[in-house]
Amino acid sequence: MFSSEGPTLRELAVQALSSVERGYDLLAPKFDHTPYRTPDRVLDAVARGLEPLGPFAAGLDLCCGTGAGVEVLARVCQRDVTGVDFSAGMLEVARRRTLPPGPEVSWVRADARALPFGPAFDLVVSFGAFGHFLPRELPGLFGQVRSVLRPDGCFAFPVAAPPRPGSPGYWTLLGFDAAMRVRNALWRPPFVMYYRTFRLGAVGRELSRAGFRTDLHALPEFGRRPDGSPRARLVVARRLP
Repeated sequence: MFSSEGPTLRELAVQALSSVERGYDLLAPKFDHTPYRTPDRVLDAVARGLEPLGPFAAGLDLCCGTGAGVEVLARVCQRDVTGVDFSAGMLEVARRRTLPPGPEVSWVRADARALPFGPAFDLVVSFGAFGHFLPRELPGLFGQVRSVLRPDGCFAFPVAAPPRPGSPGYWTLLGFDAAMRVRNALWRPPFVMYYRTFRLGAVGRELSRAGFRTDLHALPEFGRRPDGSPRARLVVARRLP
């Protein structure tokens, strides 16, 4: 599937019938050869969006996977960066990643819903992980992020504009989420991965309740939709006192 170096259809099926943690442990060696890995174009756009807001001293990549987002932190952080993920397999691949000279990098295995840090970071980023959290989990997740940020620290992540109703992209995401709901109703353990549950309006409200002031920055690299709205935005949530 995807490429000669990517996972086979059988490997993807085994992953999909596993728990989230076990599934990513299995997928980890080939993850960077799938479309699930955040594209470099997105990473570069986020780094450019963060550069005017920094520099930052210490950064955390939440749900870092194989570590692609850590390269963004290395561009905007001066002292040290940390990647945290609950998949041992993904972290094993991340530790083998070749990074350019810069801040010291460390990798920590932990659940994003129970972070083992104090208020040690000036910047937290995350890429492509929020579909693994149900809407009812967002208050706790955002509370954990706030707890590891220093005063006035930033929580930043990119969001794409949702596909228009009736478009091919709309039906693709709707079909994927429906298939996952059926799978989770019939099979245990569940594999939580939904594309349509992380809605910007609701996310903004939950960030506010968790103690953040949120700003939206257009990512110009992705252009605008016919109505003039950005195709992609960078959410920057500042930790309030």
